[in-house]
Amino acid sequence: MTNKTHWETVYSTKATDSVSWFQPHAILSMQLIHRTGIGHDGAIIDVGGGASTLVDDLVGAGFSNLTVLDMSSAALAVAKSRLGTNSDSINWIEADITKVDLAKKNYDVWHDRAVFHFLTTKEDRQAYLDLVQQSVKSEGSVIIATFAEDGPTQCSGLPVMRYSASALQNEFGSRFTLLHTQEELHSTPFNTTQKFIYCYFRLD
Repeated sequence: MTNKTHWETVYSTKATDSVSWFQPHAILSMQLIHRTGIGHDGAIIDVGGGASTLVDDLVGAGFSNLTVLDMSSAALAVAKSRLGTNSDSINWIEADITKVDLAKKNYDVWHDRAVFHFLTTKEDRQAYLDLVQQSVKSEGSVIIATFAEDGPTQCSGLPVMRYSASALQNEFGSRFTLLHTQEELHSTPFNTTQKFIYCYFRLD
């Protein structure tokens, strides 16, 4: 089973509020996006955004230049349906983040909650990092959230990587300046908790 088939199955067979990563509101993500100081017309991409409600809150906060990327068409369809006519103003991209071409130096903010930790091979991580450096503007902001060092070892039946802030800094390299890091204890719909680490970088 390919990863795309896996995620299409997940979002076609499960309610979006019954998966472990569900958040009614992506509060910490919104706080960090506001922290970047981006204007309402700044370009934001939510990588792996899928059915996440982050895009709803960004629209509600007045942001108008939004892209949501996910490999699952079913996940994107959920978000589009939920947003109704507001979805018409969003740029939706169905693609694998390690294989997609994005516009060069286009984004002011790159946001990723829980995609990077699924990249378990060096080749996939390098493809991801190359894309970030190509598509984020100089002095742009990169917000990455992964499972923390003592977080889960799997998610949705797939293996994941776990990181500390220093490990993420080492992975991303010298062009990324770490401006802020914060842990989050995420409560799942199953009354369990998962520890995440959020890192906010500036791309130099």
